[in-house]
Amino acid sequence: MNKELSLARNWWSIALRGLTTVLFGLAIFIWPILTIEVLVLLFGAFAFIGGLFSIFASFGAPGKFALILQGIVGVIIGMIAFFWPGITAFVLLVLIAVWAIITGILEIILAFSLNESFSGRCLLAVAGLISVIFGFLLASRPGTGLLVVTWLIGTYAIISGVLLFGLALHLHGIQKTVK
Repeated sequence: MNKELSLARNWWSIALRGLTTVLFGLAIFIWPILTIEVLVLLFGAFAFIGGLFSIFASFGAPGKFALILQGIVGVIIGMIAFFWPGITAFVLLVLIAVWAIITGILEIILAFSLNESFSGRCLLAVAGLISVIFGFLLASRPGTGLLVVTWLIGTYAIISGVLLFGLALHLHGIQKTVK
């Protein structure tokens, strides 16, 4: 349970990551006709901020390497999107697919590094699995219409964000019971 208590200390950073992810997904549904450049910049901000929150959540946490690596990948992908906003839709889809697959794999690794008695590890593993599936779906269908892809991205973000926020609330409950 010590690993979970370490992760519970930074529950709020996971909650902010989940909230950021849900807001990203909602923004896509509110403005479905985003230009590719705006989508690139929006995704860049999302990946960059999510990466920073993952790095911060790693302080004193179990699975520190996975969280740091996940954060670094998010920051790098976010910076690539900021510095080359004119990339094509295909490159954007590949960027998002790679990011989702790597993030999902690292979330699954982190979930399995936690104690089996920690009930929140299932939420983290499911969030990771959804990320991996989402990444492979994007990679397998790069020619699909951008509107359909944005809806897929929005749906993924909302589901993933809700799961991460649920994990954060679970961790907050653990932290409150220990105090």
